[in-house]
Amino acid sequence: MSAAILQGVPATTIDTVIWVDLPSRQYFWLHALVMAMGGKPLAKTVVALSDDTLVNFLFSVTGLGSFEREWGRALRLRWLGTTVAVMPLRSIIVSKRAIRREKDIAHLPLLERTARLARLRRRLGDGA
Repeated sequence: MSAAILQGVPATTIDTVIWVDLPSRQYFWLHALVMAMGGKPLAKTVVALSDDTLVNFLFSVTGLGSFEREWGRALRLRWLGTTVAVMPLRSIIVSKRAIRREKDIAHLPLLERTARLARLRRRLGDGA
């Protein structure tokens, strides 16, 4: 939900999800990187950074195309003093619809409403 929150969705989350372009069997490279930075692995895909920020690594995202395809569609936003690539709301909505977990279904109304408001704002900003 971090990407959605950066795009204005009124929600909170306890972790940051990062989609990495690695086969899942290579998760140990991420653990090594996190440990070199003072963090610690908590599970195969979950780590705590040195400031106790939780990060959940994904190796694929349900309902979406390849990492390369989605990377090309990513938005570039400022976050914590740097530019990050985030999935646009429409991609997040597609994925959450495909996953169909209760928490993902619960997020859909907020995501869809924020996406509608963003489209309206763009239209009004364009003079339409």
